Amino acid sequence: MNTFSKVSQVYKNMGGRYFLYRLMYEFTKRTGLLKRRFPTSPEIKHFITLEDWKKQRSNFYFDDRESLVFKKSRDAELASKVEKILNGQLLFFNSQWFDIGENHDWITNPSNKFTYSIDKHWTEIEDYSKTNGDIKYVWEKSRFSYLLTLLKYDYHFDEDHSEFVFSEIDSWINANPINKGPNWRCSQEMSLRLINWCFALNFYKNSLALTDHRWTNYQHIIFWHLHHIYEHINFSRIAVRNNHAITETMMLSLSAFFFPFIPETKVWSKNGRNWFEEEVEYQIYQDGTYLQFSMNYHRVVIQLLTVGIRLAELNGKPFSELVYERAKKSIEFLYTCQSPSGYVPNYGANDGALFFPWSDDFLDYSPQLEALHRVVNGTSLYGQDFEDCNWWGWDSKSKSKKVTRKEGVSYFDIGGYVVIRDKDALTFLRAGSHKDRPSQADNLHLDLWVNDDNILHDGGSFSYNSEETVLKYYFGTASHNTVQIAEYDQMLKGQRFIWFNWSQCQFVNINETQDEYVIEASIKAFEHVKSNIIHKRTVSKKKHKPEWAITDVILGAEDFKKYQLWHGSVDIINQITPGSESMKVCKSIADAPYSLYYGLEQLDKVAKIEFEDKITSIIKLS
Repeated sequence: MNTFSKVSQVYKNMGGRYFLYRLMYEFTKRTGLLKRRFPTSPEIKHFITLEDWKKQRSNFYFDDRESLVFKKSRDAELASKVEKILNGQLLFFNSQWFDIGENHDWITNPSNKFTYSIDKHWTEIEDYSKTNGDIKYVWEKSRFSYLLTLLKYDYHFDEDHSEFVFSEIDSWINANPINKGPNWRCSQEMSLRLINWCFALNFYKNSLALTDHRWTNYQHIIFWHLHHIYEHINFSRIAVRNNHAITETMMLSLSAFFFPFIPETKVWSKNGRNWFEEEVEYQIYQDGTYLQFSMNYHRVVIQLLTVGIRLAELNGKPFSELVYERAKKSIEFLYTCQSPSGYVPNYGANDGALFFPWSDDFLDYSPQLEALHRVVNGTSLYGQDFEDCNWWGWDSKSKSKKVTRKEGVSYFDIGGYVVIRDKDALTFLRAGSHKDRPSQADNLHLDLWVNDDNILHDGGSFSYNSEETVLKYYFGTASHNTVQIAEYDQMLKGQRFIWFNWSQCQFVNINETQDEYVIEASIKAFEHVKSNIIHKRTVSKKKHKPEWAITDVILGAEDFKKYQLWHGSVDIINQITPGSESMKVCKSIADAPYSLYYGLEQLDKVAKIEFEDKITSIIKLS
């Protein structure tokens, strides 16, 4: 595909608004016009004394730590985490501990020891660089999500680490001059930082560690965070249009509740509210699926909806009914995809994000779904208490009926997912069209579960900044349970998160007989390899038995090798029996990388079954 064709396709796929904005954005960035909008030596901002702020009516989820009255539990694992944090360790991406030292400088990447410059304006900092490494390793501590672990510990153990917490905030402010360095590069990170700071400020409101001097400094830095988010909001709303936009518009919409003493928040909040509701309507489809085609990013949105809806209600200004409807539909979709322990397929891009880690098991989506369900429905989804619900709070007056999930087949036709819940088995098939930017080349990927055992799994994401071969594997077709033609992906990979020749679903048919469920789906893909290649997949699931038959047919690719791919443990792979109506079937088993957590990689197995035009594989577990 030549350059003109690629540019034309970006224009077609993303729209004229996106295309023109990106051209103008690059112009303002390269000419320095963008830089001028974000001063590095701005006017000092101070609005209210600490004493007067404490006297104001609370606009937060709770008044202070003394007002919290939920049951306390002295958990040994929580105590161990806090000990590590106090000794200079940090849990990255909810999966791996790094010893970054008690005097971490906030700008050094712990994975490769690269240190960013704080003399550079944020517009001059690169997001993706082989030398710099993955910038997410720098952003992770600066989100301040780890403060919530300290707050939780102090509440349950009746301790006080307020001096440590405020010293951490002071350290960040001193090490990160306004609008300079990597930690001013992303407005989403800034939004999350503000929310977590707000938790600390309100929880330790009555602590002697919160001094007038600190409060003065905090007001100044808070203002310039909000100013940055507001002035750069169109980048997320137009160029990015994903969970970043929901995070930032939500932060702006809530700014008048969080910081009513800042006059500018009246305008920022009014506009942010309108933008937030627009983003929710656009990004969460009517069937409850999410435009990023990612389970973890959908959970990110679940938490953001909980933050936004609850605080808006507490301040007597609830969002539109549409926001509530999309929230409920989101719960329904993820609830349908859960295993008994609350796990879901590791489907789509997964950067390990859990912005507000009140609960410990990163893989369990139940605490976050429970919290949002209580906020929007006023009832419990799982019939059990989770730590998350204690901190957001909820109104126990019933608002609407409990979300339910059905046994049998559920088809989410807009997002393009078919889920079969049958006794102890979960069958998850992606069969979608793309009107929004696809995440990974994984159409007709099949995920199979028996209880909490993900017997055939998605390869995951591993890292967004790695070698090209690694990125190609994880984001491409090879790491998914679908069909690959030669070594090609279903779509043509562009730079970073761009795909060309988006795959499109042609049809989905669902049938149920007395003995089985049958899903038939067809996609058009591999357009960059040859036009009019069709992949048809039929999945038959025996009722009440862990038995599946998967038939794949490839049309229009007679001159290419074709492979059916299955990722799982060697025990499962060995139980896949391939058959074919063609002359040639060849099954090989090899090691395959697998990433359940961002930044961590392990080896599993992949069965690569070569066939000609049609193949049926049987999976029958004893």
